[in-house]
Amino acid sequence: MIEIKDLHKSYKMGSNSLHVLKGINFKVEEGELVAIMGSSGSGKSTLLNILGMLDGADSGEYILDGVPIKNLSETKAAQYRNKFLGFIFQSFNLINYKSAAENVALPLYYQKVPRKERQEKALKYLERVGLKPWAEHLPSEMSGGQKQRVAIARAMAAEPKVLLADEPTGALDSKTSYEVMDLIQKINDDGNTILVVTHEEDIAHMCKRIVHLKDGVIVEDKKIEQVRAEQYV
Repeated sequence: MIEIKDLHKSYKMGSNSLHVLKGINFKVEEGELVAIMGSSGSGKSTLLNILGMLDGADSGEYILDGVPIKNLSETKAAQYRNKFLGFIFQSFNLINYKSAAENVALPLYYQKVPRKERQEKALKYLERVGLKPWAEHLPSEMSGGQKQRVAIARAMAAEPKVLLADEPTGALDSKTSYEVMDLIQKINDDGNTILVVTHEEDIAHMCKRIVHLKDGVIVEDKKIEQVRAEQYV
């Protein structure tokens, strides 16, 4: 599903260069739920940006669902993002003047899915996250947890190969965080591949594998016994 080989990334800082990723190697199989952990400056955000095709590596290989991701034009990167990836952000990134259903349907609009089908899929995924009755509500009328559910529905609507979640519980209280992780676990139970970037140990242990980054290298990569979030909901 995802294969990363000897990935390097540096950024120019004036006359110096900052080596952020120093030869990353890892694989993610279909259906995995992986936490990527690391303190600020560990390289986890850079890695997520490369996985999300928002940035490119200096060297190394990135293969996604058998397709080498390399030297993409902006247009091609956008097409691949839409085809392969669903994004879940800490800050939800919903469009404030659009209803929940319109927000969820947005990726389908870019895929040129006909309007009627977009509306049907939006309602289907809102139902899946328990928010069908809120379909016509604006984000300003929702709690943080509800907004994140809408964002998860939006990420799933285009039926991506991989969901990338960047600190998905970072803006939520503990109870709501566990509700969101319960939903993410159930989506993973259905066979969806999910990567979760987090700095919270309890959230990481709700995944099935933890990859620890430090100073641009993977220092630990282990499968764990998953803690089910539903026991805290």
